[in-house]
Parts: sequence; structure tokens; C-alpha cells
Amino acid sequence: MDICDFLHENGITYERYDHEPVFTCEQADRLDIPDGSAKTKNLFLKDRKGRRHILVTVGAAKSVDIKALEALLDAKGLSFASPERLERYLGLSPGSVTILGVINDPQGLVEVVVDEDLLAYPAMQCHPLTNTSTLVISMEDVMRFLSVTGHTPRVLVVPGRVADG
Repeated sequence: MDICDFLHENGITYERYDHEPVFTCEQADRLDIPDGSAKTKNLFLKDRKGRRHILVTVGAAKSVDIKALEALLDAKGLSFASPERLERYLGLSPGSVTILGVINDPQGLVEVVVDEDLLAYPAMQCHPLTNTSTLVISMEDVMRFLSVTGHTPRVLVVPGRVADG
């Protein structure tokens, strides 16, 4: 199913901005998307044994302390999941990781963590499963999307630091 069709069918509104492919937060910063929504960074992590898969969404400027996150989530040996795992669990390729990827996880195998700092924003920017577009979706609708897909997020202060700039 097309992600935009899914959003529409579930009453989730968005603004869409099409653009050249972006692979980093720095490239995304150069896009002409109006201010006011949270620019995000998404990390797809696995534990040492590959039993837990965790999608972490934070503000684009935050550098996540993965060791401290391990303790917070009681997850041993967190590291970035391979491109193969990313494809298997979320149907995504590197550079296109997005909170909307959980649409491809109907079994609910992926845990979702949302940084509490993002809730200060009225809306969030996220890729619609491809890095050639950005959707701006209200935080309320992001949470509704997660609920509809069967993913109750853990909202917590993700350990890390915000880069200067």
C-alpha cells in the first residue's frame, strides 16, 4: 500500500515537499521546508543477539548516547542494524529511515522510541518511505499513525547531546 494512501484513509493530514534525494541531516537542512516542524533523525538499532529491533526518533541536531540508551531500554549491546535487517523489518534502505517505516512491520516486531524533546513541536518532518520527499505531520497525527499501525511508542528523554550550530 502507498504510504500517502494509508495516511489519507486514516485521516492523517500532511504537507508534502518533493526534493532531490537526501541521505544526511545536513543535506536535509538545505531543503526549502518552512520552519516550525521538528527536523528528525532516525536510528534503527538491534541488540547484541539480534532479538530486539528499536527505531529511535530524535531531533536532527541530537547526538544519541547509545551506551546510555542501552541502560535506559535494558538492551544489551545496542548497535546499528544492517541494511538487510532494515529492509527485512521496515522495508527501507539506508538514507530513507523514517518513523513511518513501521507501516511495514505489521507483526509489531520493532520497538519505537520517540524523544520527549520532539513533543515540544507542533509537527514532525519525516520521509514517506523514500528520501526524495518529506512530509510534515502534526505530532498528534504521528501518534495516531503509530497507534493505527500497532506501535505504542516509548516517549522518553533519549540520552545524548544537541550539537552546536
